[in-house]
Amino acid sequence: MSPRQAPVRDVAPTVQRLRLRYAKRGRLRFSSHRDFQRAFERALRRAGVPMAYSQGFNPHPRVSYANSAPTGTASEAEYVEIAVTAVLDPDKVRLALDTALPPGLDVIEVVASRTSDFIERLQASVWELELPGVSVATAQEAADALIAADEVLVERLTKNGIRTFDARGPVLAVEVVDQVNSGDDSPNEGTRPADELVDCAIMRLVVRHVTPSVRPDDVLVALRHVANLVPPVPVRVTRLAQGPLVADVGGRAAVDAVSDPFAADRG
Repeated sequence: MSPRQAPVRDVAPTVQRLRLRYAKRGRLRFSSHRDFQRAFERALRRAGVPMAYSQGFNPHPRVSYANSAPTGTASEAEYVEIAVTAVLDPDKVRLALDTALPPGLDVIEVVASRTSDFIERLQASVWELELPGVSVATAQEAADALIAADEVLVERLTKNGIRTFDARGPVLAVEVVDQVNSGDDSPNEGTRPADELVDCAIMRLVVRHVTPSVRPDDVLVALRHVANLVPPVPVRVTRLAQGPLVADVGGRAAVDAVSDPFAADRG
């Protein structure tokens, strides 16, 4: 055998692919993508899922992640695909993995893969921004200013240095909904008595997936540029959905602007 040749291993073939939707909730929103990878692979082992493995010197379970939310943001719509060596019941896999993962990393749904274009179906995300200390009227003025702008350039530090890009173009719709009182898991937690919790405007964004990706913090910078919107306390961000864009995005509620990416797999 050549010194560069990988050893030959008996690797069980992939007989099924499963797609999972999971959520990052509560304090687990501060977990990074790498943190989730480690927790998820431990959960696969604990649950006894018969994983398919790659070949070569360093075999690893065949797991594919899609469009992970940034560290510090919560999400109700994260997706991952796994390859397994036996035909499994998706509902049983969901229950086993949800039990094996820590609370706050919650497996919502598992479906058997029937298509090959799943990543292409994740065309846009719906983000919810809780803006403590910002009135609905102020948030609406900022949203209107953002939509009215043709372009809003922002900067982001990347591994290759400072990059400038347009944070306005991918924003397809902005919706401001009624105020709510900040709850137990809000940025104000532990800093105000219960009867002094501030109201916060809720802003929902429909953002197309582009390269480079436009993240919620980029949109917050854009809102500061166009409307001087600077919330007095940190903004809490949650991804509500991601999936295929529907027609007439601007004419419907933000949460209805993307459809279910699992629809094609359900048959």
